[in-house]
Amino acid sequence: MTKPRLFSLTCAMFLLLGILAPAAAQADTPTFTVGWSVYAGWNPYFYMQKSGILKKWADKYGITIKVQRFDYAASLDSFVAKNIDACTMTNMEALDMPAAAGVDSTAIIVGDYSNGNDAVLVRNGLNFSTLPRKPIMLVQKTVSEYLLERGMVLNGQQAQLSKLHLINTSDSDIVAAFLNNKSNQAVVTWKPLVSQIVGDKSVQSIFDSSKIPGEIMDLLVVRTELLNTPNGQKFAKAITGAWYETIQQVASGQAAAIKYSAAASGDSTDSYKEQLKTTALFATPKSAVDFTTSPDLQKKMDLVRQFCFTHGLLGQGIKSVDDVAIAYPNGAIQGKKDRVRFRFNAAYMQAAQQGKL
Repeated sequence: MTKPRLFSLTCAMFLLLGILAPAAAQADTPTFTVGWSVYAGWNPYFYMQKSGILKKWADKYGITIKVQRFDYAASLDSFVAKNIDACTMTNMEALDMPAAAGVDSTAIIVGDYSNGNDAVLVRNGLNFSTLPRKPIMLVQKTVSEYLLERGMVLNGQQAQLSKLHLINTSDSDIVAAFLNNKSNQAVVTWKPLVSQIVGDKSVQSIFDSSKIPGEIMDLLVVRTELLNTPNGQKFAKAITGAWYETIQQVASGQAAAIKYSAAASGDSTDSYKEQLKTTALFATPKSAVDFTTSPDLQKKMDLVRQFCFTHGLLGQGIKSVDDVAIAYPNGAIQGKKDRVRFRFNAAYMQAAQQGKL
């Protein structure tokens, strides 16, 4: 072989190695996927990725984190099936989906609680006494159903709960389905969908989550088995660090943060700002930690778990509400100690508070 050809071959080999080596290294990098769905408190995950904040924190811990948008119910199904590693969900769905399915899960970020974002909307002057037997559109087995029942109970209509006629409707279809058919008289959903629906002047809100503050929490939930691995702990630290850098920009009204968080759901910045007004954001780690370690959390979760049990949402063969137990940061357990399926872990939020991430 002549020297020029040998030189060319050597260069080609080094070039190929230069291409393959980073690819191989990337393939060895632990990769995690977070599922999120459209909601004022979760749209910042879109901005987190677009801004580079997520990559910065993932790089710090030598991992890769992806965020993926889903319809809400689909995100929960994907988490239960272990197709994604973490998922945004409410406290109720954490109980009636992964926990009920036997997937031991842990909330590592308590991002906010709904303070008016979820609402019961009606046409034709309906109220809680006239709702029974009327078709009510909502995503069943979610906080929409919980909100509806809490509204009925707090308005003296508990005896009429069995007469509610619920129509299960995907969150991606519910706005058009309600607005395009005037025979639909009631709908329960969350913002930005609520904002779109009440744009129709014939629609009124008769109850919203500001009447039950702190009961509908918005969380980031991770499989506990993953959290108990070294790489899982790296993921938890990275996503928590990225979250607080992101949410502080959103809460302070930084233009790019608001713009991209609004774009995540196809909203205008004005619409998104309006949604944030009814979202009780825990913009600082301290505020989140204080809420998560408060004794009131257990009282609110007891309302939720009792609802789930009454509706048979805690899984087949569950004979007692205590068969799906909840563990809290102070070591308290609600339910049977050997049946813990859902946990609140404040450690990563506390590390953020102390500047230790």
